[in-house]
Amino acid sequence: MRVTLKLATSLDGRIATATGESQWITGEAARLEGHRLRAAHDAILVGVETVLHDDPELTARLPGRPVDQPLRVVLDSRLRTPPTARVAKGDSLFLTVVEPAPVGAAVVERVAADHGRPSVGACLSALKRRGVSSVLIEGGGQVAASFLRAGVVERLEWFRAPILLGGEGRPCVAALALARLADAPRFRRLAVEPCGDDLWERYERVHD
Repeated sequence: MRVTLKLATSLDGRIATATGESQWITGEAARLEGHRLRAAHDAILVGVETVLHDDPELTARLPGRPVDQPLRVVLDSRLRTPPTARVAKGDSLFLTVVEPAPVGAAVVERVAADHGRPSVGACLSALKRRGVSSVLIEGGGQVAASFLRAGVVERLEWFRAPILLGGEGRPCVAALALARLADAPRFRRLAVEPCGDDLWERYERVHD
């Protein structure tokens, strides 16, 4: 399965202020490219914290043309998403580690746990069973870190805005628990280009 991590951050790699404000760090051009990336994947995946803070719709919206909507996937360990959340309407899948319970109109599936959170391998297996061959991960930092630690992220699509949020801002990638530089995930830059006032960097994973 092709796993892509999309990041929209400040120059210092923050996805929100300390209070959680994140809309909008990047500009309109970057957000449009983000919708194109969504449309190019079978599924969009976020963690429950993103849903609780931003209440995203997680749809692909492109001006002037219809889009085959990707499957919307939420990792929600304890099913904290309210049934009124926009992502709980229509075609969406919630992966949890507790006994399944209704969340709006979404499908809820229990998967194997890894330290109290849905296991990355179990999540990808659940998506494969639904015919998903490509997934775009959109956050937050804990989800990004878990997929990076599992070594399954093949591409990075990084939109960087010309602002600084400082050390108190929320990082785009949470702890990776690295003891040595040699253990760090490594990527090769494929392209870098302006995107409105922002910078769009594209990377692919370097395999040993």
